[in-house]
Amino acid sequence: MTNSVNYPYTSQSNGTGGTYSPPRVVITGMGAITPLGLTMADTWDNLLAGKSGIATISKFDTSELRTTFGGELKGFDPLEYLDRKEARRLDPYIQYAMVATQQALADSAIDLTQDEPHLIGVIIASGIGGIQSLFENVVLVQEKGLRRISPFLVPNMLVDSAAGRIAIEYGLHGPNFAVVNACASGTAATGEAFELIRRGDAEVMIVGGAEAGLMPITMAGFDVMGALSQRNDDPATACRPFDADRDGFVMSEGAAVMVMESLEHALGRGARIYAEVIGYGNSADAYHMAAPHTEGRGARDAMRMALRKAAAYGVPPQAVDYVNAHGTSTQLNDPGETLAIKQVLDEHAYSTRISSTKSMLGHMLGAAGAIEAMICAKTIETGWIAPTINLHNPDPACDLDYTPNVPVQADVRVTMSNSFGFGGHNSCVMLRKYEGEAA
Repeated sequence: MTNSVNYPYTSQSNGTGGTYSPPRVVITGMGAITPLGLTMADTWDNLLAGKSGIATISKFDTSELRTTFGGELKGFDPLEYLDRKEARRLDPYIQYAMVATQQALADSAIDLTQDEPHLIGVIIASGIGGIQSLFENVVLVQEKGLRRISPFLVPNMLVDSAAGRIAIEYGLHGPNFAVVNACASGTAATGEAFELIRRGDAEVMIVGGAEAGLMPITMAGFDVMGALSQRNDDPATACRPFDADRDGFVMSEGAAVMVMESLEHALGRGARIYAEVIGYGNSADAYHMAAPHTEGRGARDAMRMALRKAAAYGVPPQAVDYVNAHGTSTQLNDPGETLAIKQVLDEHAYSTRISSTKSMLGHMLGAAGAIEAMICAKTIETGWIAPTINLHNPDPACDLDYTPNVPVQADVRVTMSNSFGFGGHNSCVMLRKYEGEAA
């Protein structure tokens, strides 16, 4: 095993007659605040316990809505992590991103002062960014006039403000932006960080997603579309991916952030490595703004792109051990994703373990793909596959192994994580077990 690898179609001249071999990329730190816990450790433990983080919403009045539940953060107090003045000024999605970043950096044991700051970048994805700040100021204008708008409105509502604020906090001068790819944003951010390190634009990337969209206006928007589950009598069983009785997705909030590094950088500081990133794909359905392609075309294309890159690491489709499915519990996604997995993995699809952890976490929108990539890394690290809970009456069109209801222990070396979003956006990221350098 070598310390670098070429994509067959991206080898570049190094200016001396040879070729440049891009660095390998690994995950060395993880932090998360989710409906299942305010750390990655608690979230992971609750996933393996098959616990649901979905409950009746307590933060606002849902009496006008058909759906009255979601995945709220429980017990989160920004003052436990941030200065009072800072917490008061920042939109919740930025707060969430900063807290998850604190955790990821601590978990990685990285000393950011030991590196050139221009080689450390930040990508924080979000689907809707600081929508709470925007909504509150619209109400303020209606009640008290334009001159009462907060001076912090614009920096709070911008989707790339979380990445900017993290860079300021830690003095990081490297590539810095947000990925807005609807519900595929967190996966796309992970993939873009992978590519940034591979092309030598950064040694270290702080990458993930944050979403604080669980509020009346967004809930109402999804509600009137008929996209949300309406199982109000039993919220914990509402998200039931691949089940014949599913009736819509469940909206959640939170953040998930990773530290990703070049392998050489990680080895140089003796870092613990959770997993290696080996593939990334991104595609468009070019079909419909709210419905996935009926034959899974875009999902298939994203997975195939990721697999094409993984092939350069000697990883064929038949090596995929586990797929963390997008698995939203909607009528259209679940059979379409099942079909796409079959198209990409062929007969191997039937022997591949799959699960949808949204069955417990709900759908964290722009942060979903980031937490699901981290779940893949934990699956590789621990050898445990988190289940798809609430799967009691399988849809005949969804006939693969979705790890129903209880976790399974397995030797997982290669994973794939799928995310698909409104507008026909599709992203896929692949990880593998880091085996160490060859002697």
